[in-house]
Amino acid sequence: MRTLTLLGATGSIGASTLDLVRRNRDDWHVVALTAHSNVADLARLAREFRADIAVIADAAMLPALREALAGSGIAAAGGEDALVEAAARGADVTVAAIVGCAGLAPTMAAIECGRTVALANKEALVSAGEIMTAAVARTGATLLPVDSEHNAIFQCLAGNDHGDVRWITLTASGGPFRDWSHDQLAAATPAQAVKHPNWDMGAKISVDSATMFNKGLELIEAFHLFPVGLDRLRIIVHPQSIIHSMVEYRDGSTLAQLGPSDMRVPIASALAWPQRMQTPCAPLDLAAIGELTFRAPDEDRFPATRLARQAAQAGGATPAVLNAANEIAVAAFLAGQVGFTRIAAMVEDVLSRYAPPAPAVLADVFAVDAEARATARGLMQPA
Repeated sequence: MRTLTLLGATGSIGASTLDLVRRNRDDWHVVALTAHSNVADLARLAREFRADIAVIADAAMLPALREALAGSGIAAAGGEDALVEAAARGADVTVAAIVGCAGLAPTMAAIECGRTVALANKEALVSAGEIMTAAVARTGATLLPVDSEHNAIFQCLAGNDHGDVRWITLTASGGPFRDWSHDQLAAATPAQAVKHPNWDMGAKISVDSATMFNKGLELIEAFHLFPVGLDRLRIIVHPQSIIHSMVEYRDGSTLAQLGPSDMRVPIASALAWPQRMQTPCAPLDLAAIGELTFRAPDEDRFPATRLARQAAQAGGATPAVLNAANEIAVAAFLAGQVGFTRIAAMVEDVLSRYAPPAPAVLADVFAVDAEARATARGLMQPA
């Protein structure tokens, strides 16, 4: 039996992770479950999986969590420090699935334990990639990617030398607006943007898929996870989302990982690594799928990937600025404050206005993140 901590238990990644654990109950002891503010679901899950501790990030909700767990024997804690302390308990596997920079400090705490961290929080590597990868090297931690694209690359690289890699290709669905014109994109609504054609995801990541910022962030993440050089990373639009990514080697061989559009597949890969585990996902029926198509990304209609590549090239604090500005712009779009095409424009504007020095420690990353957010918010204020 292995121990598991799940940071972000009530989100979509958390639900998929616990579905797999539920099907393999004898293999896991749940150490800690965390959530942002969803007390009811957190308490229910903590009771079901008999977690040692449940942590609510919103400290104001701690009394409600304690009441919901009364008589269970499960410890309750609240606040950001409690999240970090839960991550630092040193479970055999910590699944880091807290969305955004809120997951950065807990993820780093888990890495410091030197165990296995299954990373589903791409913003952590985007904003603090150099700091985080240095911590992984120093502590001997194992960092396993849970994003479907990076998990696919990880599988395709297994047993091969990075020096033999010619290309790493991240596939992108293109999102719900891949065939829309400029005029249609300008009029796109939040309700339309969150309806991803292939994946069932949260609102923020669904909007990121629609803008292609999700793929841009994944490009930066891949840059840190797979050190082959930025010039060997590329993106291709693959609307069916069957091939999750590919690695081409210098001998002309290309290895691709295929699978259903179900996050339980990459999560299972990370949970069971270096073995495999059963999932409830239906086998691929390629005859029924019929065809797999590909196209080059259109950075005129979707400039996010261009901005992300430029940020990765610049390095230092630039990716953290890009990520923070995007989070503010997406939130503004979802709130009806800005139009869809304004998201990328806001990010580019923030990048042109704010260029801080490279962060040396995690506190520097948070300072950059806060200032970039403030700059982005300032762009929405009347002159």
